[in-house]
Amino acid sequence: MGRADAAAPRLGVSGETLMANAGRAVARAIQHRFRPCRTLILAGPGNNGGDGYVAARLLQQQGWPVVLAALAPPRDGLDAAAAASHWRGPAVPFAADEAARAELVVDAVFGAGLARDVDGIVADVLRAARRVVAVDVPSGLDGATGAVRGFAPQAELTVTFFRLKPGHVLLPGRELCGQIVLADIGMPAGVWDHVQRNCFVNLLELWRLPMPDAQSHKYTRGHVTVVGGTTMTGAARLAADAARHAGAGLVTIAARGSGDIYRVGSPGVLVSDAPLPELLEDKRREVWVCGPGLGMEAAKEVLPLLLSAGRRVVADADVFSAFAGSPDALRGSAVLTPHAGEFARAFGDPGIDRAAAVRAAAARTDAAVLLKGADTMIAAPDGRLAINVSAPPWLATAGSGDTLAGLIAGLLAQGMPPWDAAAAGAYLHGRAGAIAGQGLVAEDLLPAIAAALVETASPTHLSRQGSQGRNP
Repeated sequence: MGRADAAAPRLGVSGETLMANAGRAVARAIQHRFRPCRTLILAGPGNNGGDGYVAARLLQQQGWPVVLAALAPPRDGLDAAAAASHWRGPAVPFAADEAARAELVVDAVFGAGLARDVDGIVADVLRAARRVVAVDVPSGLDGATGAVRGFAPQAELTVTFFRLKPGHVLLPGRELCGQIVLADIGMPAGVWDHVQRNCFVNLLELWRLPMPDAQSHKYTRGHVTVVGGTTMTGAARLAADAARHAGAGLVTIAARGSGDIYRVGSPGVLVSDAPLPELLEDKRREVWVCGPGLGMEAAKEVLPLLLSAGRRVVADADVFSAFAGSPDALRGSAVLTPHAGEFARAFGDPGIDRAAAVRAAAARTDAAVLLKGADTMIAAPDGRLAINVSAPPWLATAGSGDTLAGLIAGLLAQGMPPWDAAAAGAYLHGRAGAIAGQGLVAEDLLPAIAAALVETASPTHLSRQGSQGRNP
């Protein structure tokens, strides 16, 4: 957004025009959601504050009782200074008692590009506000990471502009923003030539699901092999069934030891207890799932075999414990699917900027890295990042991750590139969880995957997704 703002004047749209449009969008969003009430505009010294000055003037013109408190006067030369000069309404001190007195507080103090922690008087004033509308982001929310720097208020409504920022969809930012309104403020179309886009909300426009045609058969739809452990056998079975539901033509569980326990499972899953080197002689076994229920010692043995054979591997679960502190051993995998604890074991603590950490892990391993969580992130080695927002909280249940690994493998087997398969798998997994509903167990996800695929392929659904707002 910083690059877009800087480029706009060279393309014929002034910063003052953009600020006027942004302030108008804030005022309209407030009028749409709230009835007129005693409203306090908190204005910072930058352009975020300028949006607040414009919104204050427009609300006052509509008969709202508006007062304005400035943290500091706008800096000379900023568009905000011109916006402030047009404010003729009452001014009050930037103080906590003023915020407590107001029925509605508009937070236009700091925007998404915050460079320091929010503390002191700013934190005190924001903390005193009862109902908050945020301009761009709640002050104190880091627009790049979704993290809170010092203090950030809980907003009922956040009005942002042109494109979402990562902080709007990454936690805890997503929850702090409340309802988000994404407003078109008249950015020139040519601005995209000046902005490198590599961060996206994980929506359908990012990838294309494989669709069988009249000549497709089970061999053209790919063969997934899941390495099955000797104890936690349910994990491999869930992964195998998910790969089948995703559309893989053939799915085999390669059992470590006797395969009898797996043969009593789904009748459509093949089971083999042949040695891995023998199975790897079949070049059609292109995609493998390694890790779910496998055990650390087995994972240490199996993953190098698969990678040295040049197979496309979805590495999950026990792989990250097996190679704790040795991320280079994962290089060559197609997709890595750790949760937060597993990521930390393999790559170290991701810190506050989890997006940067996931990107670094993808670049280091030359794999698509999917960091599982309520705001699952999928990074590609080239720096692209997708943030998934389709997952309901009740997906946090045993076996859910095993199902996701198999789902991604099933898409890989049908020819999707690794990052696309991981992003599509995360989206479909979330939609399956929503379809299955609260109280789901991992087994409930399997039939729901088919329903999610049907929904995703629906022209009506595609149209609806396209209207939900643009990517950050």
